Amino acid sequence: MIIATWNVNSVRARVEHILKYLERQPVDVLCLQELKTQDADFPREPLEAAGYAVSIAGQKTYNGVAVLAREAPADPVVGFPHLPPDHPLNAHKRLLAASVGGVRVISAYLPNGEAVGTDKYSFKLAFFAELRTYLEVEVARHPKLCLVGDFNVAAEDKDIYDPEAWAGGVLCSEPERTALEALRAVGFVDCFRKHHAEGGLYSWWDYRGGAFWKNHGLRIDHVWATPELAATCTACEVDLSPRKWKKPSDHAPVRAVFGG
Repeated sequence: MIIATWNVNSVRARVEHILKYLERQPVDVLCLQELKTQDADFPREPLEAAGYAVSIAGQKTYNGVAVLAREAPADPVVGFPHLPPDHPLNAHKRLLAASVGGVRVISAYLPNGEAVGTDKYSFKLAFFAELRTYLEVEVARHPKLCLVGDFNVAAEDKDIYDPEAWAGGVLCSEPERTALEALRAVGFVDCFRKHHAEGGLYSWWDYRGGAFWKNHGLRIDHVWATPELAATCTACEVDLSPRKWKKPSDHAPVRAVFGG
């Protein structure tokens, strides 16, 4: 099974890129983040025509996650099921879980946090804490679970092109890293790091200043798997090609191969 994740930064603006990617790099499951559209406006038809069933948790203008799969995603769950639907953490469409081929997949778009010390930063840390509670239950229920998406945290300095410049700032601050590690400690393996011990490999680059071409990036998009599933992971790569296309997302897809 090949599982990929991609923050597309507006699915309607990037639908042709998604189709092009799926044609060139067929996957069994593609998790999308930052759809920036409500369910009714999601470009379902061309993706279904390409052979992918779609499960969506959309939101107008902001957020939004989806799971595309060659077989229909089963038992979809949006957000935190243990919290009321009107809870502030469920107001953001940032989590979608579904089962595909015996694997429970969670597409996650974690909050950015804006800046350390802001209300949005506090919201981010609260979201991470609640996600940990949620994942403790899910890991116990699903021995084969894959958590993927834009986590909006660079776990280590080698995930940052200039650690000194980013030190203490949002996406790289110690409270965020501690929160990220708490998630991983629930029972996950970083599939990318399993295959790549080296730094200098990133998944996001600012649109400004030619950051991509200078490789001034961060690794904030992740594929994590429970140990049973991670043991079968034979490869995990960032696909740089879509970031080179005209009018790209600022993120590149990350894909992992399981089984074999």
